[in-house]
Amino acid sequence: MNGTKNDTDPTTELREDDEEPALPELEAEIDLAATGPLAAGRAVILNHAKLAPSSPGVYRMIDANGDVLYVGKAKNIRKRIIAYARPTGYDPRIERMIAATAALEFVSTATETEALLLEANLIKRLRPRFNVLLRDDKSFPYILITADHWAPQILKHRGARTRQGNYYGPFASVWAVNRTITALQRAFLLRSCSDPFFESRTRPCLLYQIKRCSGPCTREIDFAEYGKLVREANGFLSGKSQAVKDALAAEMEKASAALAFERAAIYRDRLAALSAVQSHQGINPRGVEEADVFAVHQAGGFSCVEVFFFRTGQNWGNRAYFPKADRSLAAGEVLGAFVAQFYDDKPCPRCIFISHEIEERALLAEALSTKSGHKVEVNVPQRGEKKDLVDHALANAREALARKLAESSSQRRLLELLADVFALPRPPRRIEVYDNSHIQGSNAVGAMIVAGGEGFQKNQYRKFNIRAADLVPGDDFGMMREVLSRRFKRLMNEAPRPMPGASSPEAQPGEPIDIAGGPDGEVVSPWPDLVVIDGGRGQLSAAQETLTALGIIDVPLVAVAKGPDRDAGMETFFLPGRDPFKLKPRDPVLYFIERLRDEAHRFAVGSHRIRRRRDIREAGLQEIPGIGPTRKRALLHHFGTLKAIERAAPADLAKVPGISAETARKIYDFFHERAG
Repeated sequence: MNGTKNDTDPTTELREDDEEPALPELEAEIDLAATGPLAAGRAVILNHAKLAPSSPGVYRMIDANGDVLYVGKAKNIRKRIIAYARPTGYDPRIERMIAATAALEFVSTATETEALLLEANLIKRLRPRFNVLLRDDKSFPYILITADHWAPQILKHRGARTRQGNYYGPFASVWAVNRTITALQRAFLLRSCSDPFFESRTRPCLLYQIKRCSGPCTREIDFAEYGKLVREANGFLSGKSQAVKDALAAEMEKASAALAFERAAIYRDRLAALSAVQSHQGINPRGVEEADVFAVHQAGGFSCVEVFFFRTGQNWGNRAYFPKADRSLAAGEVLGAFVAQFYDDKPCPRCIFISHEIEERALLAEALSTKSGHKVEVNVPQRGEKKDLVDHALANAREALARKLAESSSQRRLLELLADVFALPRPPRRIEVYDNSHIQGSNAVGAMIVAGGEGFQKNQYRKFNIRAADLVPGDDFGMMREVLSRRFKRLMNEAPRPMPGASSPEAQPGEPIDIAGGPDGEVVSPWPDLVVIDGGRGQLSAAQETLTALGIIDVPLVAVAKGPDRDAGMETFFLPGRDPFKLKPRDPVLYFIERLRDEAHRFAVGSHRIRRRRDIREAGLQEIPGIGPTRKRALLHHFGTLKAIERAAPADLAKVPGISAETARKIYDFFHERAG
């Protein structure tokens, strides 16, 4: 995407305000040019330029397979498209893009501001190969203090704001939210339990005992006092932190003067908790009420964008991003493209501070103001506290990129060693690991995880609910056959298999590149360079037979069998046509394979448990031996939710009317039986 002139403007010789060159002159130049993909691409572009509108809008460059190569915006689409048709003046990246272009599409907009917003949206949805891409676009977590119950709840929130209450954030990570909520519970003693759990309580829970809740569920605190705690919490999170702390300090002094030392100690602990919240926040600027800070650092042909969030004068954390960007793009070009995409689906603050100047900064500010409904300023601070914030973010970006490059170098070395151990033709760029999970054949789930040069690629993970009706319960071989058959049949339909011995596309100079040094995931073949099976010779044979039946004979297979007593470090490796072997206990490849296998097992077991819980909800608690409708109602009335029943200890379960110690043990064992 291009929030600035940056990567959409192929040349600087022709701007949209210049006089438009005559199309016949350009056609003549193309006729005289040498034949080849570049000349053919220019001819396609020039042909489409005849139909392009002379208005603001967005254009898409499309290759012969129908995939979008590039999305750009322009104040005058026709002039911008003609600029691509000129026979000279391109860098290698633009030439490759032109050579691959087989068609163009245009969308007119009323203004250039609308074009910029539409461009950001299309780039995030279509992920074109030649744009700067924001690859980590998860929504940010918030803190929510509800307002739809007499005893408001404090909780973590992500997603649409459908529940009534006050939202605070965004926070950079779930970890930051959880840490802050824990500290706020100690400071304000607000409940975090769900409403059904709250209504079912007959005695205070553990959080009350450890002084992280005031116990409104059993009226340990009255409505007026709890409401005061809620107001204090909202005030603190709204930026009135000093006023809240001053009030607590005054109450502490008052209690101490009245010799109420226990009450004074409570205020002391609450003050300490608030100080802990602010100490973890690091920089808390005095003159910045609401702002996001963006800083970009480039090294080794890669870019890192560090983002800091400041709300209500408090630092809510930071996060590093590593956008996919061409090596030839300058820092300002990457940053301009990144910022416009960043706010495509996120609320925008009133101030944005950036580390590098970007072209069309005023246009970007206008577009974000239009989208958010309030004025947004985009500035490059030159002095003072705001400049210090940007410098701090820039230092963090520099350190984050250095760490990422070091990790990537280590990851590449591991992949090279892996290729040596398993006799692969080259270090694998995509590794798929398969595992199954079930309990005596019930709720069977197959799982696939994916790893590569950047580590685990969680957006590529897949789970497979085992469907075969004729499968014998517990038949691991049959499950593996079904999972691999479904996976590779779909892969063959969606991405025709490359010829045996063909390699994945190689990165060319200036090509969009991953931080690991290989082509971006958009370019590398979706076919795995290595398939790892959790199991022994039997699982390997089942996998080999399945792939052979599909006509796939060139995908390397490895089965990993656990050691005696399932000891880590004693794994045996099985490969087709080779004798089983083990690696030395401290071999880094062994550790790497163990990490892959453990991640696959974690994902498989987690998927199995989710499916199992859903089935339990559908079937009811009667699935547990000795639990009928009456006991089910008693359990739900006492605990409120199935999740609370699942968490309960046998002693707590036995306190439910009608539940004996033996039945309580059965319930506990049912929920805590180990998934295989």
